[in-house]
Amino acid sequence: MPQGAALIVGAGDATGGAIAKAFAREGLVACVSRRPRNLVSLNELVAQIEAEGCKARAFGVDAREEEATAALVDQIEAEVGPLEVCVFNIGANVRFGITETTSRVYQKVWEMAAYSGFLAGREAARVMRPRGRGTIIFTGATAGVRGREGFSAFAGAKHALRALAQSMARELGPEGIHVAHVVIDGPINSQFIRENVPDAADRFAKDGLLLPDEIAKNYVWLHRQHRSAWTHELDLRPWSESW
Repeated sequence: MPQGAALIVGAGDATGGAIAKAFAREGLVACVSRRPRNLVSLNELVAQIEAEGCKARAFGVDAREEEATAALVDQIEAEVGPLEVCVFNIGANVRFGITETTSRVYQKVWEMAAYSGFLAGREAARVMRPRGRGTIIFTGATAGVRGREGFSAFAGAKHALRALAQSMARELGPEGIHVAHVVIDGPINSQFIRENVPDAADRFAKDGLLLPDEIAKNYVWLHRQHRSAWTHELDLRPWSESW
């Protein structure tokens, strides 16, 4: 039987990369994707996974392009194996006041965080449905459950992604496909946070930042869950985070 695949759409150097490594350790081939301009970093991630004795492949695909996304799933099915897991992990977090939010910004954020999630989820469902199994996980954010000042574009997109996940879960769950939405509520220990949050080092020392490897463990746990007790929505935050 062909080895199963885990597709991580938006496999960056923090959460996405950690999720890819975690599923590769489970014996799945980690298929990591980002836009073509990120192929160098994707290949570095593949090399790290292979150095652990696991398997991975890199795909330079713009997740906002419908034909390219469909072709990516078909290529994985043909060359790697059955798609067992699909993780949509594109962020698109921006902050602008409402009068400073241009239509271009709003549309681009929606394309990245909502529309591309729809494409990834639909194409994963297309190949999982006939087999009656599979896991589809969407990475959400606090903005997906609560809008804040300055985040009209991001909150709108993440609310849409959460609604997509709920709709897909209700439709696909009875067919054996587990759809989950993970609310990331807090800063993640990433290069961006370390460079832009003044007290990031102090937070890290006190376990005040979400650790990518710990986030990834929860994604694997969701995939492993028995269908008699599936989790749909899971929220993750540091112990010290107010909410």
